[in-house]
Amino acid sequence: MLKKSLIIGAILLSSLTLAAQTKVTTGVMRGKEYGVTYTLPKTKIELTLTANNKRYTPGEFAKYASTYLHIEGVQLQPKNYWELDKVAISSIGVPDPDKIFFVEMKDKTVAPFLSLTKDGLIEAINVPYGSKEVRTEPKASSEKALPNPRNYFTEEILVASSTAKMAELVAKEIYSIRESRNSLLRGEAENTPQDGNQLKLMLDNLAIQEESLLTLFKGQTTMSSQEFTVDIEPKADIVDSVICRFSTQLGVIESDDLAGEPIYLSLKDLRTVNLPPVDNKKKTTGIAYNVPGKANVTIKYNGNIITQGDLPVTQFGSLEYLAPALFNKKSKVQAIFNPTTGGLIKVSQQDL
Repeated sequence: MLKKSLIIGAILLSSLTLAAQTKVTTGVMRGKEYGVTYTLPKTKIELTLTANNKRYTPGEFAKYASTYLHIEGVQLQPKNYWELDKVAISSIGVPDPDKIFFVEMKDKTVAPFLSLTKDGLIEAINVPYGSKEVRTEPKASSEKALPNPRNYFTEEILVASSTAKMAELVAKEIYSIRESRNSLLRGEAENTPQDGNQLKLMLDNLAIQEESLLTLFKGQTTMSSQEFTVDIEPKADIVDSVICRFSTQLGVIESDDLAGEPIYLSLKDLRTVNLPPVDNKKKTTGIAYNVPGKANVTIKYNGNIITQGDLPVTQFGSLEYLAPALFNKKSKVQAIFNPTTGGLIKVSQQDL
């Protein structure tokens, strides 16, 4: 989330007599004593790919899994591979160097009372700093690792004369754990607790012991996740452009690396905004804002659509202006803009 900073051009000199009309000029103006410069954003399409790197380590008794526990298909060799987990698309706003505006300070207007993002994108007019809600995303909890299975070895297991004998005794320990759990569930155990929380704690501990010992036969798979982002700046329709590639051995790789299978992006302008004729002589008045268009974005991999959606794109929209009369100081008007698109969200009367 973009951090917000407030820029207020509220310097009034009683010795000067200034006109009431808001004056907005396109482009960065140098040498202006009073005023605020703001920028409107352009859109980039951000593709976020989450890939999981999985490492399988066979268990110490893997070759005895079928003999003693009737577990079939256990892999005997280590394996390291990547899986494509999630693919998400979103619009992000970045400053557009072709849409920079300067609002000159006048004594009878609140138009220069701008709230901007740290990148100078317009966010609000005449809105007190700190009044906008800030949301904090919850953090995902990490998965707890299993204890070392050797912590549950009995003396008989430790002094076993061979690996095969150790595997047999560990398998018997697993069966014993299962019998204890079943006895607790049926209420047949000698020390079955009457308290429900205590019973749950005992059952959970038995489950952890069993799962830990089973890793000696089934092996363990550890996983780490990585996020990769690719940004596209749309200027026109795109058909099946290779934006990156994916390999089960290497993960997400560059689009020109033929070691992976291509991930395609298609983008189509939905033409939701009727664009007015270009008038280079049009006078710039009032506060400029974007009316974003929309684009349909489709991501394909291995012949399948893995994600699709409609996203706002400012390049497919138009530029409009709020009337200067809205920002007369007596009207107490507030305006809120979307810093991602530069679009107008709301114009309202300021609370007194």
